[in-house]
Amino acid sequence: MTFASIDEMDVSLEHGSVYEHGWQSWSPTSTYSMSQISPRPEQGWQHLMRFRPETPAAPHGFQAEGLLVVDPGTGSPSKVYTARDPRQEVPSIRAQLVGNRLVIAADAPVTVESTAAGIEPALARFGGQSTARLGAGAPRTAPTVWCSWYHYFLDVTEDDIVENLAGIDSHRLPVDVVQIDDGWQAGVGDWLELSGRFSSLSGLAARIMDSGRRAGIWVAPFVVGSRSVLAREHPDWLVGEAGWNWGQDLLGLDLTHPGARDYVWSVFRRLREAGYDYFKLDFLYAGALAGRRYADLTGVPAYRSGLDLIRDAVGSESYLVGCGAPILPSVGLVDAMRVAPDTYHPTDAEDEQRRLRGRSCVMARAWQHGRFWVNDADCLVARPSFAARREWAQIIERYGGLRSASDRIADLDDWGMETTRRLLATAPPPTPFPPGR
Repeated sequence: MTFASIDEMDVSLEHGSVYEHGWQSWSPTSTYSMSQISPRPEQGWQHLMRFRPETPAAPHGFQAEGLLVVDPGTGSPSKVYTARDPRQEVPSIRAQLVGNRLVIAADAPVTVESTAAGIEPALARFGGQSTARLGAGAPRTAPTVWCSWYHYFLDVTEDDIVENLAGIDSHRLPVDVVQIDDGWQAGVGDWLELSGRFSSLSGLAARIMDSGRRAGIWVAPFVVGSRSVLAREHPDWLVGEAGWNWGQDLLGLDLTHPGARDYVWSVFRRLREAGYDYFKLDFLYAGALAGRRYADLTGVPAYRSGLDLIRDAVGSESYLVGCGAPILPSVGLVDAMRVAPDTYHPTDAEDEQRRLRGRSCVMARAWQHGRFWVNDADCLVARPSFAARREWAQIIERYGGLRSASDRIADLDDWGMETTRRLLATAPPPTPFPPGR
């Protein structure tokens, strides 16, 4: 991998700033002062699962994936460095200080544009131009959602869904979709078999729809657990290492292999026929991994072909939410996008909960809402046991486009119930947030 210098400029160390856009939903994204160093992966699995797997992180300065904006702070115009066509290739773009000059380098061709505006207006302009250029239509209004994840995590049962469906009804919460998260499947990659905690997906979907709501479901379609039946029986469908989770190594699925493509299409067609029309698609970065494939395609086009395949299986009326997804290559292919990592993890202590690890990304990607898609900041967690519930509710209220709640309804106190009801009832339209939000 070779980086070639493409530009350099005088900058003010005191007043200059750099916007560094990360590769996927969970990648750090923010605006930094010239003297800062953006986050780097501390361990190999973090590089695989939170950064750009095939691209080493720069030891110093900044490294963006497909989008870097520089405000030199000297009174000179800002500059926007972007991928020429993120549907085919997303260059890594580096910026490093050499004295009082910022040197920009990239590993593939980029487009460079000067603008008199600062970073926020430059991003808004880039978003508008990219939407038109990449053929993305106007975002659809997002439904409101109840999701099982942040209370039940992997232990969710069919009875849990039924209990909360009744709670939503009894409290008359404005929920459009009841979404089953991770835990319903037999294994990661084995999507046609149920875990022992679920008896019938179609029967559960019917109960949800009988309540007047839509049925939603979580799937991680492009990642395969190393202990799965799929990995054992179809090693030729796999591309390479995709990290570690669920107590096992993860592998990427070759979305160009005819057998793998038939399998993915069949999974989603069956789910759609079972009554599900809201799909949270997680760990999508695994579809864009570098590696040898059945067809002569690189990671980005292969990934996009996988999302096209899912859309074909579930139909245009279904609502697709990307998560852990390469951001720029997904434009035009999903209805909503998680723009930050998980709010917290089940093992987090109170001080870790209060970090609100997704906050900076949610704010830094606010410009994408209403342009690329509806921004999903992540679920509201409003029960008393979540230490940062008030601070997180403020972030959701300000930046959350897709509004979802993820508490056991019976655990909500008065504040939690009122906040959940209010935020679900006041979701913003699928249009860009006002400047300065």
